[in-house]
Amino acid sequence: MLGPRATRAGTGGGSGPRPDLGGGLRPGGLPHSADEAAAAVDAVLAEHLHTRLREARRVDAVFAEEVASRVAAFVLNGGKRLRTAFVRCGWLAAGGSGDPGTPLRIGAALELLQACALVHDDVMDESPVRRGAPAVHADFAHMHRTSRMRGSAASFSGTAAVLAGDLALAWADDLFTETALASPYGEELHREWQAMRGEMVAGQYLDMRAQATGSSDLDRARNIATLKSALYTVERPLALGAALAGADARVMDGLRSAGRCAGLAFQLRDDLLGAFGDPAVTGKSSDEDLRAGKLTCLLAVALRRAAESGDTEALAVLGAEGGGGGTVDRMRAALERTGARAVVEEEIAELSASSLRHFAAAGTDARARQEFAALVARAVGTTRDGEGA
Repeated sequence: MLGPRATRAGTGGGSGPRPDLGGGLRPGGLPHSADEAAAAVDAVLAEHLHTRLREARRVDAVFAEEVASRVAAFVLNGGKRLRTAFVRCGWLAAGGSGDPGTPLRIGAALELLQACALVHDDVMDESPVRRGAPAVHADFAHMHRTSRMRGSAASFSGTAAVLAGDLALAWADDLFTETALASPYGEELHREWQAMRGEMVAGQYLDMRAQATGSSDLDRARNIATLKSALYTVERPLALGAALAGADARVMDGLRSAGRCAGLAFQLRDDLLGAFGDPAVTGKSSDEDLRAGKLTCLLAVALRRAAESGDTEALAVLGAEGGGGGTVDRMRAALERTGARAVVEEEIAELSASSLRHFAAAGTDARARQEFAALVARAVGTTRDGEGA
């Protein structure tokens, strides 16, 4: 998916020691910053995953070790927890009432949902690396080969990774449902969660379909970016946090507008990193999207500008019907020459500024505005959300 793809301390879901989830870690009180919220949600995740792994061992030891433990390792060993930070920000913007641990539990559910999205995304894109380590399906393939299993390693690993992603989704739904049922705003929370999951699937399918049909339509690219990333990275987390605090319609509408702008800016940055990023920083190859001819706003802008200017070389290199027609270096040069990179950078800046105006117009206090501004700068800056990673 849009999948932000960045690294944090730790490795991805590769082979090797599984994390020590210990027993029931608990966050200590209300986090005072986004960074503290990230650390606190890791504790919530560790506690939740400790329980889920214990349940998995009761089902079957092999399943627990080979599937459940891989999911837990992937979730805990990477990701910048941006979605958790935006949940907290929405909660603060709406007054921050109620149990301060509840936004963290919603954030933890989002991190598990993100894990599902990334694991499935890597299977669909055949991406071997995530967060600077073997992607989950690549790790399963390694296990298949080293264990001398029968049959195709590719078939086994892809299927196993889909199941691992499904397990992460089940764990996300379990945690979210438990939290929503305990909240006086459970119905509002459920509506947001339900819509978000459908949007994610729609965006992923449209992304896959656009690649298969060779679409270069800019409006289609923006719609995919919105569904795949903008909504579930920023807008829905903000709305979930606000719903937890009983936000009124004015605040909620302002946060939705702010979140959509910031989320789209985030995806545009991810597109740029997908073409020009340093793999040592992003934890992901910067060649894959270009070689695959994946429809992004960056590519669509470049193709449109090349057509308007009569740049036949750029059209040939970038592949007007998708899939690319030249080397990655030539494709990057065409993106630069057509001015597409500069156009996307400018739009990122404009969207970021618009998001701050919408957030302020919602009547939020100075603390929430300051935190949101810092989060937007972080989300559209120079590193991918590994969760995006």
